[in-house]
Amino acid sequence: MIKIGNIELPDFPLLLAPMEDVSDPPFRRLCKLHGADLMFSEFISSEGLIRDAIKSRQKLDIFDYERPVGIQIFGGDEEAMAMSSKIVSTVNPDLIDINFGCPVKKVVCKGAGAAVLKDVDLMVRLTKAVIRSTNLPVTVKTRLGWDDNSINIDEVAERLQDIGVQALSIHGRTRAQLYKGEADWSHIARVKNNPRITMPIFGNGDVTSVEKALEYKNKYGVDGIMIGRAAIGYPWIFNEIKHYAATGTHLPKPTIEDRVQAAKNHLQWAMDWKGKHLGIVETRRHYTNYFKGLPNFKEYRTQMVTSDEPEVIFRTFDEVLEKFSGMEIL
Repeated sequence: MIKIGNIELPDFPLLLAPMEDVSDPPFRRLCKLHGADLMFSEFISSEGLIRDAIKSRQKLDIFDYERPVGIQIFGGDEEAMAMSSKIVSTVNPDLIDINFGCPVKKVVCKGAGAAVLKDVDLMVRLTKAVIRSTNLPVTVKTRLGWDDNSINIDEVAERLQDIGVQALSIHGRTRAQLYKGEADWSHIARVKNNPRITMPIFGNGDVTSVEKALEYKNKYGVDGIMIGRAAIGYPWIFNEIKHYAATGTHLPKPTIEDRVQAAKNHLQWAMDWKGKHLGIVETRRHYTNYFKGLPNFKEYRTQMVTSDEPEVIFRTFDEVLEKFSGMEIL
């Protein structure tokens, strides 16, 4: 059993990665339904929380059915991180996660996310500020280093553990790589095998199939795996990995009925949470992934992403079900 503070997770837990504009409550609910063991909010700007930015505050919404769930914050200022930590604690998540890994320019330019990998002393100060401001477990998600010439994940892991970080998720790329090239899990394995490291180490990057998940588990010895992009439009991946790890056999692939039901749930839950307009607009990006592999799907997709009326979209889902029922998608 893996423990983070008082949170008990199963052996080799599967985590849903925090993804901007993806990991909101409706999407998390689908992933929880299909086997995710621990999930995180979209990352939240510490400065945005302090300014009472509406979008940042909305990202604090969590629900009991998705527990255990963590809220992830980012920033480059100690005072702002401390204050945002106190704000986050008021909504009672199971943990607070700090993002020291986001590679996108708008975050890095503010001295946050992966930019902090260039200054480990600052990383330590920011993390201490969060830990001092909450009674919740604090975890961190980061990368290997800024670039290939400055891989410092070994120092990062030791120093973060020394100040009280209770778990570390490592994406096996540097900031310079962004999401290109292959994730190098050998560095993650080295951290896990460091005799000084006792906190759970979770690996992230390029886990796109059940075979890869089991291979990485056995080869690199991590305590669990964090899955991001592979779950978009395919929340079934969590239970598929668990089944394959336990039995060596594959679960049947989701049917058209399964896919339509997931899309319907996603849309309905998004409207329930965000309201009709935002729920419709912000779910559109997911439809291509739910129905990936269907031939001659463009007509239906166009209806799904252009209609502003839920009745029309739900009717389109039913048309897809009727047309493609029984078809196997590889």
